[in-house]
Amino acid sequence: MSTNESQDHDPAERKVVLVTGASSGIGEAIASHLLGRGHHVVAGARREDRLRALAERTEQAARSSGGSLHPVRLDVADRADVEAFVALARDRFGRIDVLVNNAGVMPLSRLDSLLVDEWDRMIDVNVRGLLHGIAAALPHFTAQGSGHFVTIASIGAHQVVPTSAVYSGTKYAAWAITEGLRQESDPSIRVTTISPGVVASELADSITENGAAEAMRTYRAHAIDPAAIAGAVSYALDQPSDVDVNEIVVRQARQR
Repeated sequence: MSTNESQDHDPAERKVVLVTGASSGIGEAIASHLLGRGHHVVAGARREDRLRALAERTEQAARSSGGSLHPVRLDVADRADVEAFVALARDRFGRIDVLVNNAGVMPLSRLDSLLVDEWDRMIDVNVRGLLHGIAAALPHFTAQGSGHFVTIASIGAHQVVPTSAVYSGTKYAAWAITEGLRQESDPSIRVTTISPGVVASELADSITENGAAEAMRTYRAHAIDPAAIAGAVSYALDQPSDVDVNEIVVRQARQR
């Protein structure tokens, strides 16, 4: 049993946390970690079978912590899907406390490869998906006078390399949208952007351009565990209500 699972958890501190893209990688790690901290996690992703398997693997942690994990099929590119995802959580628990906008895709390629369908998919998931989450959750947070948005952006929001033009563009957009949300929101609503560096995940598996795939294998030779990002999310959530952790960059120590 892990340290998190063996700790006593104050029911008053338990949050209802929605996590998108929770079927693998960073999203899965966030969902598992927060459940172990005693929170109620509503985990969304397109691969519902993977979510059900995650729920089964974390049953013991849920019993130990008092938390729970509820798998929900979700396509963040579908606005109605996201609205239903948020409404389901609100109906089940009577409130929502945190939305972790994590879902993302990364089919890197050079612009002159003209993989326009892949560009469109990145825009749909990485940008529109984020906006759909904000639009669905913000009215609930405003009505209840509290809430916390967490955006999982990327180091690509801060730097551009060959093959990352569109991906970095979508992640810069995610950073900018989230920063705008922070400035516009009432102080009762906290807003955090977390930008991971190289993390072990399935993101690179979607790269179809040979040159970009080869470059990514070299780039990802040293990667950190997704648990490091989950820990950063947990840190932001655990702060007192009047403390807003706005930005965190987490990367492999060798990454420069």
